[in-house]
Amino acid sequence: MTVVGVIVVGVVGLVGVSSALKQNGSDDGPYSSRPNPTYSSTYGSSPSYSPTMERPTARATNPPSRPPTTKPVVRPTAPRTTPTKKPVVVSNLDVVARNRLYKAGAMRSVNCKESKARPSTYAGATANYKNLWNCLNRAWPSMVTKSGSKFRPPSVRTFTGTITTPCGGWNDSGPPFYCPSTETIYMNLTEDVGNYNQYPQNSPRVWARMWMLHQFAHEYGHHVQQLTGIMSASWRMEYQAPSTAKELEISRRLELQASCFSDIFIGANRNSYPIKGQSAKEWRWLIGNVTDKKNDHGDAANHKYWALRGFNSRSPSACNTYVVSPKKVQ
Repeated sequence: MTVVGVIVVGVVGLVGVSSALKQNGSDDGPYSSRPNPTYSSTYGSSPSYSPTMERPTARATNPPSRPPTTKPVVRPTAPRTTPTKKPVVVSNLDVVARNRLYKAGAMRSVNCKESKARPSTYAGATANYKNLWNCLNRAWPSMVTKSGSKFRPPSVRTFTGTITTPCGGWNDSGPPFYCPSTETIYMNLTEDVGNYNQYPQNSPRVWARMWMLHQFAHEYGHHVQQLTGIMSASWRMEYQAPSTAKELEISRRLELQASCFSDIFIGANRNSYPIKGQSAKEWRWLIGNVTDKKNDHGDAANHKYWALRGFNSRSPSACNTYVVSPKKVQ
């Protein structure tokens, strides 16, 4: 979810889940718990010549003289200049649909392992966030650099209750979100710790851990969009949209792409994290069971479609949500 002013963009609840702040959390560096020349010639005129009249048969003693010549006068010309090239105009659609990030290739594993801490407490959840932050900071830089953009790690903040940010106020009844003005991810401790402790059985707790993984990686996906210009261009497209329906469609393209980016990372590190057995089962369940009450994030079927594309390909080329038909981003 990304937030600008009072506009929030991010992962909307998964059931069951388009150029650093310090508040409600501790700080640890960037991570806090968040033409040719022209001329003319001038010549003198020829003097007149008349033969002598007294002796018409006599040869002229003085032949006509040749016209005097003078050095051509060359007009000065202006210095030759190199024509100025017209500036290349890059449209918003160019940025989102033909971004160089799509040519970055497949992401390599960074051998990311799950934190041994369990999110049964705020400290445990925070340890998980920091572990994922470190992994993602190793996974995405080369991809962002290949796109022609400069990589910067995001800041991370955690919150409970209400929080005031440069992107507006928020409370822990909502999902985590990303604020582009400070490039900060805000993770909801109340939600993640609550999910883990709600049921003592193993399966729900595995689901809660997969939920944290996907949510954090999704918000990091928004950060990648921010670094590569996709987020700003997408928002300008929303602002210029001719209707509310078109505006929502563009929002869904942004959000579904963030989930696809999330699962590029998860897919690249599936063996080390690992996403196997019960973890794989719970991850597959959550990507296919989502709610989208505001119709701005994408329905369950399309969320699963884009998540799997990212997971299986491990490449941004599979996540270009801006070139597909509206049916693929409903």
